[in-house]
This record gives sequence, C-alpha cells and structure tokens, in this order.
Amino acid sequence: MAFTLQLSDKAPDFKLPATDGILYKLSDFKSSKLLVVFFTCNHCPYVIGSDEDTRAIADKYIPHGVEFVAINSNSANTYQEDDYDHMVDRMEEYDFPWVYLHDETQEIAKAYGALRTPHFYLFDEARKLIYTGRAVDNPKDISKVQVRDLERAIDEYLAGKPISVPLTNPIGCNVKWDGKDKHWMPVDACDLI
Repeated sequence: MAFTLQLSDKAPDFKLPATDGILYKLSDFKSSKLLVVFFTCNHCPYVIGSDEDTRAIADKYIPHGVEFVAINSNSANTYQEDDYDHMVDRMEEYDFPWVYLHDETQEIAKAYGALRTPHFYLFDEARKLIYTGRAVDNPKDISKVQVRDLERAIDEYLAGKPISVPLTNPIGCNVKWDGKDKHWMPVDACDLI
C-alpha cells in the first residue's frame, strides 16, 4: 500500500483541536464544493515563504465554495516552535483564513500520508481526492513561482474540466516525526511522481 493517499481515495476522517479551541471533524466542512486540506507547521521556511501566497489562494476561492483546513502534525519534540501554543500565537498574529488543527499524535498525518510541509490535498464534493502535491513550484521564494498547480486544479474542477495534472511532488521540509531524526521519512514514503 502506498504511503500517501491515492487519487479518488476518500478523505480520512479526523477529530482535531484547532487554535480557536474547537474540535473539528471532517463532517464540519461538508457544505463546501471543494476542500483543501494541507499539512503545514510554524517553523518551516517553505511554509513561511508561501503562507501569504496560500492566504491569497484561499481568499480567491473561499467565495466560490472552497474551504481550507491546515493541519500541523510536526513533533514539538523536534521543533518546540511547532507546539500548540505557538500555533495559537501564529494564528493570532497572522489571522489566516483557515482553520488550523493540531495533530499531536500524528495519526492524521499517517492517514493522509503527509510527506512535507506544505503538502496539499484537494477533495471534491464527495470528498474524493482529485489533486495532491504542491501549491506552487517555488514555495520558499514566491517571487520565483512559475507554476501554480493548486489553483490550476481548482480552476479546472470549478469549470467542469478534468484535472490535467492531478499529481505533483510537494516541495518543503519533511514532516517531523516524533522520536525520529528531523530528516527521517517513513520507509514507504516516496515521491508521488
């Protein structure tokens, strides 16, 4: 079995605390046409470099029925700044337009097969996976972006077209797995293409 969700797989359920103090489940987002779930964190330079671009993407598509859910699964034992308190501080400072969930046990990262931060998953109305990978081709330096994969996938879906490139490799730091070296990846984790 592949580590990462395969195209047309159903979104795994979750029940995770958010920085607003509320526990969220997958069903809390059932009214949206599309759901973007992305794995992120507080410290990664690829996340920090692209957060404002991700905000712009969210702001562009939220009015069209697309919801965005961010999940931090990084071990705070690897990077203290990835703990829940720092998540709360980050949301208070930046007021991102998404729910920011904490996956302390890393079970949801394993269920989705999250590889990097950031790693994006796009689900249709039936919550089947229609795109996974990167949002852009240079998340560390948005000024050098030439390809906007997530937006292309959303645009194609909303226009009733097939997703022309449903799979890309996420670009970023690997998920920080608890009890492992900060560069460790699960044996069955691999590039998507």
